[in-house]
Amino acid sequence: MGKVGIVGWGVYIPRFRITTREISRVWGDDPLRIKDLYWVEERSVGGPDEDAVTMAVEASRNALRRAGIDARDLGSVFVGTESKPYAVKPIASILIEALGMRKQSFAVDMEFACKAGSDAIVNATGLVKSGLVKYGLAVGVDHSHGEPGDHLDYTVSGGAAAYIIGSDGVAAEIEHIYAYNSDTPDFWRRDGIPYAVHGESFTGEPAYFRHIVNAAKALMEATGLRPSDFDYAVFHQPNARFPVRVAQMLGIPLEKVKLGIVVDRIGNTYNGAVLIGLANILENAKSGSRILMVSFGSGAGSNAFSLITTDLLPEKVGRAKTVSYYLENKTYIDYALYLRFRNLIKVIQ
Repeated sequence: MGKVGIVGWGVYIPRFRITTREISRVWGDDPLRIKDLYWVEERSVGGPDEDAVTMAVEASRNALRRAGIDARDLGSVFVGTESKPYAVKPIASILIEALGMRKQSFAVDMEFACKAGSDAIVNATGLVKSGLVKYGLAVGVDHSHGEPGDHLDYTVSGGAAAYIIGSDGVAAEIEHIYAYNSDTPDFWRRDGIPYAVHGESFTGEPAYFRHIVNAAKALMEATGLRPSDFDYAVFHQPNARFPVRVAQMLGIPLEKVKLGIVVDRIGNTYNGAVLIGLANILENAKSGSRILMVSFGSGAGSNAFSLITTDLLPEKVGRAKTVSYYLENKTYIDYALYLRFRNLIKVIQ
């Protein structure tokens, strides 16, 4: 078997947006203080007919267009999410039907906070390398919400990214993968509780920074690569401050991470976040570019990937809607319409 890596990719970002200034207006916060805290201008909002399933379907269809394969060639589908619409019913089985995949495909939904989408890529890569499947579909998708007025209300959003992994038609080879996980209670939601809770003192240094930095350093130590060997780097982005700071901690210049930061324009799409950032890099990178990607999921863990683009990359970019397309095609809504879309306004009969 030759190179194993990304054969096709696709994203989906809802067109509705709400600005952090509008949210600040409703809750009486200083918009400049909010902007300074999160470096987020606006975030995406799923429409009343959108959820994690519809977003996953659209992203997967874009990935199939770029891969140039039939959905029946897929042998597996893994979906990383923490906001599926059903408590007991997977998104993966719906994708099999919606995309026209074979019923004999392996299928499962995965959960590890915002890291599960990258775990889906790890699993698909393993199945392809083992020869058990020819192509595997990995999806990271979320349509998340914070408690109204809470700091998550300013940043969490909806979006999806899908990656088709295979060894034929590889646009970006997956050179190495390294994992780093620990029991760090920085973010959780108990069953029956509508909104997640932050363990504030654990969120930054013990959780996000420790896991991403250790995963990235371990990958580089294992491979002999240095920060200067990477042309681009993309990290999980709960806000726009954290990935900039982690790049500084790793000695990676800002110009290598700017392209992968999209959270300032769409918010934190959770399992879609780092994967949408990677897609934006792929759609602008040249052949032979090496990319460092490090995911993060609360609880807590990270996966670090080293990828290198091939000569097939440029011809695949224009086959489907790009990240830039979704970033630019948007419709702004106010907070009242946002609450309506989220079904937080109830009509009493």
